Amino acid sequence: MMLIDTHCHLYSTEFGTGSQEIINRARQVGIEKFYLPAIDSEVIDAMLSLEAANPGVCYAMMGLHPCSVNEKVEEELAIVLDWLNKRPFVAVGEIGLDFYWDKTFADQQRNAFARQMDWALERKMPIVIHTRNAMQETIDMVKPYAANGLKGIFHCFSGSYESAKQIVSMDFMLGIGGVLTYKNAGLPEALDKIGLEHMVLETDAPYLSPVPYRGKRNESSYMMEVARKLAEVKRVTLDEIATITTANAQKIFGS
Repeated sequence: MMLIDTHCHLYSTEFGTGSQEIINRARQVGIEKFYLPAIDSEVIDAMLSLEAANPGVCYAMMGLHPCSVNEKVEEELAIVLDWLNKRPFVAVGEIGLDFYWDKTFADQQRNAFARQMDWALERKMPIVIHTRNAMQETIDMVKPYAANGLKGIFHCFSGSYESAKQIVSMDFMLGIGGVLTYKNAGLPEALDKIGLEHMVLETDAPYLSPVPYRGKRNESSYMMEVARKLAEVKRVTLDEIATITTANAQKIFGS
């Protein structure tokens, strides 16, 4: 059985010097690949170092997170573009819209999101989307790009069935993580009529730990709890979850 953690920040300072141990623990339970989304220029060195230390196991993305969009947005986007022109990455991400904490730079977020989708489409790369308090607007921004062939993942999906339907109709994947295990999240009901062919697994480590680890620092091995819960929700075996979600991840990332 092989699984893929399609979204984890294993380079985060929250792990200290323990990233390699976390990777090793996850591999012991069958999680063989780890996809590392970028946040902003401050994390690039750590992210690329972890990738270099784990060839064929850790894969870096490049992008500017919406929560890192501020008065230095043009400088940050220039760094993203420079890296995209320098070497290959598996995806442009994580990018999107986040209006949960602050809408001061809402217009700049929209502009940064659109430009990064342009770059992905030009390079035939998938995108990994972060959206919070902006689901419908995010979907609406993606639609014309999806119509032109852009693919990707709505990371940490926690929306409604109606949102899920719109996303999968664009041929985008739903990133399913720890939220699935939360008692009052309502995600099992939202996913009930959505086929497994539209889902990938993730942790968002060190964030959003699944039950029974909620409140603790998340790590990739805990994704097994998400896989078990998804098997229960979809009424299939854990092996089927592994086979289908792994194939979906490989379809998106090409590796």
